[in-house]
Amino acid sequence: MRRIVIYVLLAAAVLAAVDPQAATVTRKLDVIQNGQAKPGSVFHFSASELNAWTRVKVPTVVPRGVRQPQLRLGNGTATGSALIDFLKVRNASGIETSWLLAKLIEGEKPVTATAQIRSANGQATVHLTRVEIGGIAVSGSTLDFMVRTFLLPLYPNARIDQPFELADRVERIEVTPGEARVYIKK
Repeated sequence: MRRIVIYVLLAAAVLAAVDPQAATVTRKLDVIQNGQAKPGSVFHFSASELNAWTRVKVPTVVPRGVRQPQLRLGNGTATGSALIDFLKVRNASGIETSWLLAKLIEGEKPVTATAQIRSANGQATVHLTRVEIGGIAVSGSTLDFMVRTFLLPLYPNARIDQPFELADRVERIEVTPGEARVYIKK
């Protein structure tokens, strides 16, 4: 148990040393997820803080194959972009890839995904509104394939176009061009 505490403290110190804005986001998320937020409170996450957190967090989730992640916030939308080598992402996750698929997806490509975020009454729904890979829009069955093949293996509980429960006591999330706000139930 003592080792775990030491590792957690060390990880927090490294995170803070990497980027204090990322550490700020982590602290806010910990308060929310641990149920320690005061009833009626609102947590503000600036676009700058979220980008710092994204730069620190992405390599821990996807150790290879993703570079230069960036997040842009809009009115009820979020757009993520990065340079992605889908083959490296799959390999780093321990997922076998057939020779043909490997030839189709190897190499780094600029990827941009925009999602509309709706949230109320302790639930949220994320709708993908636009995805581009290498400047080419992806939709329909191709987009479904990409979600099944690349997103869901990393995030098996991800929900696209389906409502999902927010963290305990979170009422809603609002996204504006400058920040995302998390509202805690009163």
